[in-house]
Amino acid sequence: MTALEVVAFDIETTGFDVDDVVTVVGFALPLGCRVFVRGDPDTDGEAVGAVVGDAIDETVSVSVHASEAGLLRAVGEFAVERINGEDVLVVAYNGERWRGGFDLPFLRTRLAVTGVAWPFQDVPYADVLPVVEKLFNTSRDGESRDDLVGAYAALIGDGVNATDPFTDSAEAVTAFTAGRTTALVQHNAVDTLRTRALTLLAEQYCSKSDFKLKSLTPTVLDG
Repeated sequence: MTALEVVAFDIETTGFDVDDVVTVVGFALPLGCRVFVRGDPDTDGEAVGAVVGDAIDETVSVSVHASEAGLLRAVGEFAVERINGEDVLVVAYNGERWRGGFDLPFLRTRLAVTGVAWPFQDVPYADVLPVVEKLFNTSRDGESRDDLVGAYAALIGDGVNATDPFTDSAEAVTAFTAGRTTALVQHNAVDTLRTRALTLLAEQYCSKSDFKLKSLTPTVLDG
């Protein structure tokens, strides 16, 4: 599809309402995962990353933040240093698409509430769900499985699916409440890896026009 470097993006939250908050923001890059998680600031992020990295056989870098605003500011700093620019394509799975999506709309609201600047500038975005949904067959036993877990299993195989500590994404809410930081980070990393793998697969079999790219640069830049 493109010579752009694919960076997959995914968030975890405490729910779906406007008053719920972001608990994890994660990225899958060519050389591993970068995860920002809310939790006890005394938590050793390096140790968490090492445990998760061993479990999923990837390099995982983790930072732990005491507040949602602190987490979001750190994501913005990371984006400036590593993501924003002409050579990167940010992708998500049902992150934001025509008449749907979760991650980016939720993130916009929480950034606005906390007063943190929009992190993505000068970077294109594509949602992988519509490409998988329309251009691949993921049916099993007569039912379409175009959710992230099902699509990955149908098109790629067990892979990182086998390393997800959760059987349902809803467990991310209870894991945060229970302080299960390592499991929460591992689930998020697995989701970003699934998304990136499906994007790279789709690039091999679908045309450029099948990916509906959009700019994530806001109309008015902060500052």
